[in-house]
Amino acid sequence: MQQITPAQLKDWAAEQSQRPVLLDVREAWELQTASARPDSLDLVHMPMQTIPARLDELDRTRPIACLCHHGARSQQVAHFLAQQGFEVVNVAGGIHAWSMQVDPTVPVY
Repeated sequence: MQQITPAQLKDWAAEQSQRPVLLDVREAWELQTASARPDSLDLVHMPMQTIPARLDELDRTRPIACLCHHGARSQQVAHFLAQQGFEVVNVAGGIHAWSMQVDPTVPVY
């Protein structure tokens, strides 16, 4: 499973043939607390436990970067999606690393 840092996400997105999705797998309260706003990806929110039931909502032709708080939940989701045939990477360090590397205005929690 490919790991990319938040700082590498923009370059990764530019290399894709289709506009990628940033799949935020955190809970709704976490998304309200701190959220990434990438220009080069479309943000989709699906809490981790809802992914299997909502799998058909994801476009299999678009690359996906999975994001959570620190990277553990998103790693599990990325692995699951890869097994389902999706092109997927994990954003190592999650939204916490996003705040440190990309946008310091994103709250750390």
